[in-house]
Amino acid sequence: MAKAKEGDTVQVHYTGKLEDGRVFDSSREREPLQFTLGEGKIIPGFEVAVAGMGVGEKKTIKLPPEEAYGPRRKEMVVEMGRDKLPEGVEPQVGQRLQLMSASGQALAALIIDVKKDVIVLDGNHPLAGQVLIFEIELVKIVPGAG
Repeated sequence: MAKAKEGDTVQVHYTGKLEDGRVFDSSREREPLQFTLGEGKIIPGFEVAVAGMGVGEKKTIKLPPEEAYGPRRKEMVVEMGRDKLPEGVEPQVGQRLQLMSASGQALAALIIDVKKDVIVLDGNHPLAGQVLIFEIELVKIVPGAG
């Protein structure tokens, strides 16, 4: 039986859970996730886990933050003047904003505090610092050109 390897395009069904058992994402009610091994477009530990699997194989993996969305970084929590918000935006704790970095890159941030003149934004990925548990089933392998 063929095993998934770098360069192969794979389709997987997965369910992602936190350590307390809460499901944060699942492909079970939609199309399987498709990606090419070795392109680095998904979290590293997930890609490593799929490599070597055969079609129909299932496994459960537990990823530390370093193999998932990384640790929470204090430097990603910043204050921004309320005057920098678009006109008409009334900031609320828990609201997500799309911002542009100085280099023109789109960044997502969560408002975690609203003060008189500033808002406090957290630019960490919502799953940063979390141990993630994935149940993975390899559905299909399309061999790469090599």
